[in-house]
Amino acid sequence: MATIRLFTKYNSRLPLKQLFTLPVIQQRFVSQSPIAMAPSITDAIKTDHREIEDYYSKILAATSDKEKIQWQNQFTWELARHSIGEELVVYPEFEKYLPDGQAMANKDRREHQSVKEALKKFQNMKPNDPEFEPTLKSLMADLSEHIKDEENQDLPKLEDAITKEESEQLSKSFGRTKMFVPSRSHPSAPDKPPFETVAGLMAAPIDHLADLFRSWPHTKGMPNPSTK
Repeated sequence: MATIRLFTKYNSRLPLKQLFTLPVIQQRFVSQSPIAMAPSITDAIKTDHREIEDYYSKILAATSDKEKIQWQNQFTWELARHSIGEELVVYPEFEKYLPDGQAMANKDRREHQSVKEALKKFQNMKPNDPEFEPTLKSLMADLSEHIKDEENQDLPKLEDAITKEESEQLSKSFGRTKMFVPSRSHPSAPDKPPFETVAGLMAAPIDHLADLFRSWPHTKGMPNPSTK
């Protein structure tokens, strides 16, 4: 079985299937209180959606090229990780629990592929490129339709098919998974596990290393996956 060596307190070789079950602090959603409730998978995904929309607006509202690049990086970082997190954690649940889940998951993967291709183009563009804003707006128009369908149709069906506890566990897995996946768009990579998992683990360290040298809108530097 394939393994990966993690340079953390776990500093050992772990099977890939155990990689996404490592305990992490989900500061984004859960307080340190022992009675704090985890969010549902719908809540977790909607939170991502609102952040992506906010970063999009901040790119358009930025008044300098430096600021546009910072929010461009933040937008790319969130959208790339969110997309793969859904493909690894959420879409297999559609296929498992819903009568029309296979068709639903395939439709969402096709929509993701279109977004990934647009994001691949946008993430490397400069603000002075005349296609910078048109490319972003076109990407967001497609993504907004996908978000609307997901929130109004796909996720309600999934929530009806699983228990509250299962939904909360999916939310935790979704958050953990996003820590290990690429933070840039790679549209040529597979979009189904286990192949997506392997490809993602190979690309992620390169993306994360490059993130150290990118400009971010926050003074503390690049986003910290353990708190996002």
